[in-house]
Amino acid sequence: MKKKFLFVLAMLTTVVMLVTGCGAKKSDTIKIGFIGPLTGGNAATGIGLKNSAELAIREANASGKYKHKFELVVVDDGGNPSTAVSAANKLIANKDIVAVFGHFNSGAALATVPIFHKNSMPILVTAAIHPDITKGKYKEVTRIMTAANVQNEFAGKMAVKDWGIKTIALINDKTDYGKTNADQFADAAKQNGATIISEDGISVGQQDFSALLTKIKAENPEAIYFGGVATEAALLKRQMADLNMNCLFISDSGIISDTFNKIAGSSAAGMIAFNIGKPLEDLPGGKAFEKSYAEAKFAEPHEAYGHFAYDSANVVMAAIEKAGEKGAITRSSVATAIRATKDFPCIIGKTTFDERGENTLKLITPYISEGGKWVPYYKATTQVVNKKVVKK
Repeated sequence: MKKKFLFVLAMLTTVVMLVTGCGAKKSDTIKIGFIGPLTGGNAATGIGLKNSAELAIREANASGKYKHKFELVVVDDGGNPSTAVSAANKLIANKDIVAVFGHFNSGAALATVPIFHKNSMPILVTAAIHPDITKGKYKEVTRIMTAANVQNEFAGKMAVKDWGIKTIALINDKTDYGKTNADQFADAAKQNGATIISEDGISVGQQDFSALLTKIKAENPEAIYFGGVATEAALLKRQMADLNMNCLFISDSGIISDTFNKIAGSSAAGMIAFNIGKPLEDLPGGKAFEKSYAEAKFAEPHEAYGHFAYDSANVVMAAIEKAGEKGAITRSSVATAIRATKDFPCIIGKTTFDERGENTLKLITPYISEGGKWVPYYKATTQVVNKKVVKK
């Protein structure tokens, strides 16, 4: 009886060894979390991000280049802080998830960053651009997209150094977004030798700017910078034309939309704005991504930022593989591996993260309104010469 028991025990031990991978090839699946706005006002963008992430996961699993298979666990942050916190906690509670990427809205990202840090969960921020997201320099928090302040610093420097602007009037829409952009632009312009001759605020929804613009016209600035969004920018530009104001009018990414061109009409021509990123077709892997996305036959478009989610997924999967080569795959080891990413080939270009967690690859593109459309400055038929917009 004793011999029979020992024989059965030995057989069970052998089976357990085979099932658990001792002497057999492992086929584990590694889970990665995606967090983004799948409902609410930014749902279309969020779904484009999610689809692009799923495309990257599918391609990686089909390629056979990794030792593990990957599974995407998707949660909705609603584009707002409270929903984002609940979504983040859901991902953290799932012990099988070793890393997270996502977020489009900065408010959502700012709310979850301390939570991910506290729970040692690495997050690669995909498309939220507020500078304070990486302020804590947490090893768990890294970002692939260029931060907003870089856009404004680039704009301020280009206006002064490339276009020779020396005197600037500032206008902002009194929102945190508008005032922050105007302040950052002004700081960069001053550092490069320009003078801010006035600063004024307007209200969102305001229609008539004739009194303000008349005052600014008397100040004779070489450029006006506006921190705000499309509707107010378009009304300002139209009313500037009514007053025969020919100085440069410069703004931030918040005005780059069809809304601006529709409201401003023919007055839109020559408006300059700066945006984070670069047209997808002009990026190293842009055309290949568009082809792969089309072939995947998603019901929804990838939208403007889908390729950042695709890149985020690939960076995270590569980091997980690196962590596994060095030892156990844990949240902590994956966080370290993400931060150590160097010259990783992304659609946007070779990606390396600095000690703060920011991508050292800075992509900023100036745009100009031309023929009722926003055109990258380097492709436009108009340009700034002697502080005026003229045909090439």
